[in-house]
Amino acid sequence: MKHPTLEPLNLFLSPKRNKTLLLIILFITPVLVNAQNEKECKVMFYNVENMFDHMNDSLTNDGEFTPEGQRHWTSYKATQKINNIARVIIAAGGMNPVDLVGLAEVENRYVLDKLTRYSPLQNLRYAVIHKESPDRRGIDVALLYKKTSYSPLINRYIPVTTSDPEFRTRDILYSKGILNRADTVHIFVNHWPSRYGGVVASRPLRCKAATILKSMTDSILSSNLNSNIIIMGDFNDYPCDESITKCLGAGKKGRLVNLALYSDDDGSYKYQGRWGFLDQFIVSSSLYERKSNGLILLKYESVISFPFMLEKDDKYTGDKPFRTFSGYRYNGGFSDHLPVMIILK
Repeated sequence: MKHPTLEPLNLFLSPKRNKTLLLIILFITPVLVNAQNEKECKVMFYNVENMFDHMNDSLTNDGEFTPEGQRHWTSYKATQKINNIARVIIAAGGMNPVDLVGLAEVENRYVLDKLTRYSPLQNLRYAVIHKESPDRRGIDVALLYKKTSYSPLINRYIPVTTSDPEFRTRDILYSKGILNRADTVHIFVNHWPSRYGGVVASRPLRCKAATILKSMTDSILSSNLNSNIIIMGDFNDYPCDESITKCLGAGKKGRLVNLALYSDDDGSYKYQGRWGFLDQFIVSSSLYERKSNGLILLKYESVISFPFMLEKDDKYTGDKPFRTFSGYRYNGGFSDHLPVMIILK
C-alpha cells in the first residue's frame, strides 16, 4: 500500500498572514527573554563539616576519616553524610532549586561527584568547579552550579600564603561568569584560616586572606565600579571583626556590603550557647543598592534552618546544628554550620 506524501505545514500562505506571524514573533520574543532574565536566582553557601571519603590519602592528614581512624569513617557513613548534604540543598531550593552552591570542607572531587551524580541531588544535574588545595587536612572549597543558570567564563584558584613556608590553607575560588543570562558576576568562595591556637594568635592569618581577597575586588571595581561581586564563605570571623571590617573593608556601607549585618536571623553557627555569623555573604554596592541594569538583590542573607537539621542543645538552651559527630561519638547528622542564602533577580 502506497502511503500518502506528508507535506510540511506552510505557515506563509499569503503576505497578509506572513506579516501577522512576524508581528507575533516580534511581540513574543522579548517577553520570553524578559521572563528568563527575571527568574529568581538562589545563591547558597554551606560549610558541610568534614565531607570526607573513607579512603586514606597519603598526601594529606585525613587518617581519622578512614575505617581504621579515630572516627571509624566507613563507606556507609560517608555515603550517609553525602545524602544528608543533598537533602539540605534540595530542601533549601524547594520548588525552585538553588542555582549556585558554594561549599567548604569537602575533601576532593570524588565526594563532589558522589554528591552531584549518585545522591538524591543527581536529577538537578549540577556542574562542579573545584581544585585540590594545599590545606594539610585536604579540605577544599567548591562551587556547584546549574548550567541553565550560570555560564562560567573564567575560573581561578587564589592561594593564601604567608612568609611561613610551612603554612598551608585553602585557596580562594574565583569564578567569573554570566548569571541567569542577564549579567556578569564575580564570585568568590572562601574558607579562611581557623581560630585554632587562639583568636588573637590566628587573626593575622585571616587578615592575610582578607587582604588578598581585597586586592582582587579592588582590581575588579577599579575597572568597573558597578561590577557585580558576590563573596561567600566561612570566614572564621564575625561581621564586626577586624579581618572583615578593616582588612577586607566590608560593612553596612561602602564598596563592599556585608549582608549578614542586615539579616533577621541569629546566626549560622553556635559557639558556647551563642549564635553568630561565621558564614556570610558580602556583595558589591551595585548589587546592594540595585544600581545594576541586569541583576538586583531581592533578599538579604538568610539562614536555612529546617527542623531536621537541628537537635536539642542540652548544655545550653534551645537548639543547635545536628552534627555528624558529637565529640568522637557518631551522631549521623549534617554539619556544625547552617547554610546561608541570598536571592537575586
